[in-house]
Formats: sequence, structure tokens, C-alpha cells
Amino acid sequence: MQQEHEDTTTTATATTTVTGRRVLPEPGRRTRLVLASALMLFVELALIRWTSSNNLYLVHLTNFVLLASFLGIGLGFLRARAERDLFPWAPVGLAALVAFVLLFPVRTGTGRGGQWKLVGLFDLAPLPRPLSLAVVFVLTVVTLMAIAQEVARTFATFEPLEAYRLDVMGSLTGIVSFAALSFLRLPPLGWALLGAAAFVVLLGRRLALARRLPAVAIVAFVLMLGAESFMGSFQWSPYYKIHTADVAGGLVRVEVNNTPLQTALPVSVIKKNSQFYLYPYTYAGPHDDVLVIGAGTGNDVAVALDQGAKRVDAVEIDPALMQLGRDRHPDRPYSDPRVTTHVDDGRAFMERTDRHYDLILLALPDSATIVTGQSALRLENYLFTTQALTKARSLLKPGGTFAMYNYYEPWLLDRYANTVSTVYGTAPCVQRGPSYGPRQQAVLSLRKDASTGGCTTTWAPRTTALEPSVDDRPFPYLGSRTIPSFYLWMLGLVLLASVVAVRSVAGPLRTMRPYVDLFFMGAAFLLLETKNVVQFALLFGTTWAVNAAVFAGVLLSVLAAIEVARRVTIRRPVLLYGVLLAALALAWLVPQDALLSLSVVPRFLAGVTIAFLPIFVANLLFAVRFKGSGSSTVAFGANLLGAMVGGALEYLALILGFNALLIVVALLYGLALLTGRRHLVAART
Repeated sequence: MQQEHEDTTTTATATTTVTGRRVLPEPGRRTRLVLASALMLFVELALIRWTSSNNLYLVHLTNFVLLASFLGIGLGFLRARAERDLFPWAPVGLAALVAFVLLFPVRTGTGRGGQWKLVGLFDLAPLPRPLSLAVVFVLTVVTLMAIAQEVARTFATFEPLEAYRLDVMGSLTGIVSFAALSFLRLPPLGWALLGAAAFVVLLGRRLALARRLPAVAIVAFVLMLGAESFMGSFQWSPYYKIHTADVAGGLVRVEVNNTPLQTALPVSVIKKNSQFYLYPYTYAGPHDDVLVIGAGTGNDVAVALDQGAKRVDAVEIDPALMQLGRDRHPDRPYSDPRVTTHVDDGRAFMERTDRHYDLILLALPDSATIVTGQSALRLENYLFTTQALTKARSLLKPGGTFAMYNYYEPWLLDRYANTVSTVYGTAPCVQRGPSYGPRQQAVLSLRKDASTGGCTTTWAPRTTALEPSVDDRPFPYLGSRTIPSFYLWMLGLVLLASVVAVRSVAGPLRTMRPYVDLFFMGAAFLLLETKNVVQFALLFGTTWAVNAAVFAGVLLSVLAAIEVARRVTIRRPVLLYGVLLAALALAWLVPQDALLSLSVVPRFLAGVTIAFLPIFVANLLFAVRFKGSGSSTVAFGANLLGAMVGGALEYLALILGFNALLIVVALLYGLALLTGRRHLVAART
């Protein structure tokens, strides 16, 4: 049986010799690895959430910080044996990143004619997008690399599977911790204090190194995030940084993630200055039972009550926005006994409810978008697919009306109108209001029987109407099946920078040559994880709780695979590739619509089986291979760098759709099989 070279690793705090497969870790080393891994994932999640709330360039680059994190973590693992200890510099890198984002924010301002534009601090011009993104990318890489080296040095003192097991336990701890802070709606100060405590425990005496700079950096990022948390009337929901400001007449204006959202207006003012809210009722039939999706602070609910609604179901995904409506809306619509509030994803609510309505309103549910939009998977995208509008139509009573309204650019209005027309078989009524730059207020409405209720201004495309969005490709803001050129440039530069960074920081790329198969496994697994997060978002809602549960489920599947690999000798691991291919084929063949038609419990069981079976098999395959790795840190680093490439391949969904990612996953595992054949032979012997 072919054996790979085993390393003798010296950590920053002690020396542990690995002889064969016997490992003698110091007391407390397990706890240290779990804590360091938890800190690593916690910082990654916090940066993904926090940077996009202050820098609007990142809103439409949903995995940009994730790519930087994977690169940093991979580099940290590849530097596990380096003499220089980077971990004391992790707080310094984090403090520098926090300072940069706060000093050079990118937010929405108002230009001439009321048109939105991007501005920086004090309404000055923001940094150019390439420069801003480059600095965020580099500082994220540096911070995560320093933390990951600490993880890797402890990681290397255990046999591979035990190290992997402890690392996953730490990652699970990090996810649970961040989910708990989201549930409690704690501001960044809460994140900072928890991260600072972990830094202090892990650094110990090393805080005194480098002229106490790490200690100063820890205090600095806690103070900066504390100042942001309590200055400027900010509050933090599980989704947004929310800013409130008092305006004339005792009203409150709300911004989310540095973008204007809504001003809570009394109906008397709406009737005078914002008649747009009344348009859906112009040609509607009865409206005793009303469903408002995107209820926000309550304007649409207040109008529905004023128009005579006897019952209103108000659905809002963000609990903080709904609470603002309870506390600050001048008409107090959420206190009316006719209103039932639901903190939920709009599409998920429609899939679960058994009620029927006279009027269903999609009430500005994507109003948090910004002026530079290309495409991104945002919270409300599943509301604008043909399947979603078909579901809404099925919930209408006879004679009931569907309406959706927002501030649309002409091409986007044509896309949505074409979607409505595709579902109902006829052109919808369109009522236009004032224009704000390239955007125009507009309402699209149609009755269940496909009549317009007397409206004579029906939609006609100004140019060739764009194809409707569907659940498999929920990108209404993408004009065609293509990857925008900016994304291609960004991904190309990121991957080029990654190659240079790996070569410069970790030495010759040939050191990872024995682990090329693990590289492909990392790329494939990231895509598989992405597909499952998206699938569960569709099945159960795009909420922070669902996402956290899916990631936790993935890690629990990984733990289960590790335990099987530790206890069972799989002499023919090549057979696992066949089982994995069958599991991927099952996920490919079962249409999502079939699962949506199931009740909640069967849908959950079917969704878990289809999603987590390939994840379990893929991780069992990885665990069997990783168990025999000679240098666990280099092997794990190669796998993480592969995951970064997988993150770049996610953008293929813009062209192919999410289900097609399963084909890419199968191809990548095929490459892993081809490049790792000798390890399969070794396992059999």
C-alpha cells in the first residue's frame, strides 16, 4: 500500500509529534481547535453580513466576501508550517477592514431630479468600485488567513479525521452563535464582543507581542463597531442595518443597508401626495379579504383598511421593519383587529396558506434594490417567477384581483408584465405614475378570470419583451441568459490574484499536486451546498432561520460522514462515486414543483432526503480520502481553494439555472475520480 509522507508539526504553543497515526495532543488542544474554527467561521459570516450593509458595491456581488474568505482560509492552512505566527495580526487586519468600510462607505444619495446615485461619507463621491472592492478583498484575505493559520497549526496535531471532526464541530458552533445573535437582533457590537473574547482566549500571552498592537486592534474594532451600533438611530434586523430619521410632520423615514426604503405615511397624506398606493383598488372588484406581501412599515395595510377591507393578512419578512410599523406608523394599522401579521417569506406564506383572497398585493417587495442592479439572488426574487404568480392566482377568490407595483425601469416593467401575461393569458392593466429618473411608478393588475375590470390601458411591450423568470432561474434583474461583463472581470481578477497569492504565500503549486482530487471535491461540494440552500429557500422561505438551518444541516451531515468513515473501513471507495452519481441524478430528476405541491411534513422529509443524501455521500467520499492524506493541512487547504473555485462557478446559474449546477457537480466529481485513482487503489490494498 502506497503511503504518503507524514509531517512533524510544531505549533506556536507546543510541539506534538505525529508518528504513524498516533497523536498525543496536549490537554485542552481539542477545545482550542473547536474555538479557533468557531471564530474563523463566525468572522466570515459577520463580514459577509456587515460589509454589504455599508458598501452597496457588494449588494450585487453576493459571494464576493465569501470568495475572499475561502482564499484566506486556504492560504492560512497552506502556511501551517511557516515559522512566522500570523494569528496575532488577525485583529489588526480586522480592525483595518472595519475602519476602511466605515471611512469609505458606499450608500444611496439623491441627485438632480430625485434620481438616486451612489455617494460616500458626507455625500462625497465614493471610491471607484474596483479600488473599494480590491481593498475589501485584500483585507478579508489577510484577516482570514491569519485566523486560519492558527486553526491549521492545531489541526495538524491530530490525525486527519479527528482534526476534521473537531473543525466541523467548531464551524457548527460558529453558525449557531451567529444565528443566535441574529435571533436576538444584536447590533455589530454584540458580534465584536463575542469575537474579541475568542481572540483574547486564543491569543493569551501573545497579546503582549508586537508592542501590544493586537490588543489595541481588538479594542479598536470593538469601539468602532460599538460607535456604529449606537450612533445615528441604527438598529439591526436579521437582514438589514436599519436607519430611521424623523421628518416633517412627525413622520419617520426608513433606510435599509444605506438605501431609502419607505416613509411611514398616514392615509390622509397618501391620498394627497402619494395616490400611487390607491391605484390597485381602481379596477379591483371586492376587497374584503386582502393579502399584502411586503407590508413593511404598514402604508399598504393602512390603505387597505381605509378602502374597506374586513381582513388583511400582512406578510413581512423582516421583524424589525414590522415592529417599526407597530411603533411609529401614524395610523397604527398593525394594531387594528382586522389585521393579522405574519413575519415570513412571501412565497413561503403563499405556499402554506389555505386562505383565499379578494385582492393580493405584491407591495413594493423589492424596493430595497439599488440603481446599479444587474442580478442577484435577493430575498424577494421567488415572488416574481411564473410559478409564484400562478400560485397567487390560485389563492384568489372568484372575481378576485392580483396587483403588483413598484418603481420600475421600462425594461423591468415589460418583463413583469410579460410574466403576468404568461400566467393569465392576457395583457394586464397598467397604471403609470410619476417618474423618478429612469424609474416610473407603475401598477400591474388583473382579475382571476383574466379580465381587466374595465381598465382600458393595457400593457403593450415597448420592445421585445424579456422572457419571464422561473423558479430555476429567479433572476428578474438579469436582462438575458448571460453573465454580466463586470462579473466576468471580477471573477477573472479574483482567480488570477488567487493563483499569485497561493504561489507567493504558500510556495510552489506542486506541493498541492497530490491533492488535486481534493481540490475538485471542494469545488463540487460548494456548488452542491449552493444548490441545496437555494432549494430549501424555495421550499421553506428565504429567511435567515432557514438558511442557518440548512448550513447547520450540512455540517451535521459532514459529522455523520466522518463518524462513518472513522468506524467503517470502506475497501472499495470507488463505489461511493456510483452512489453519489445516483443521488445527484435523483436530485436532478425530481422537479421542485412536485415538492411544493406536498404538505409541509412530506415536503420537509422529501427535501431533506433529496438534498442531504448527496451531501452525506460526498462527504463520506471526502472523509475516506482525507483519512489517508499525508499532510492534512495542505490537503485541507487544497480543498478550501477548490471551494473558492466552486464559488466562482456559482455564476453559471445565471445562464444555466440552479438545477444545471448538479451537472457541473457531477463533472467535477468525475475529475476528482480521474485525478485520485491511485488513492482508490491504495485504499483497496
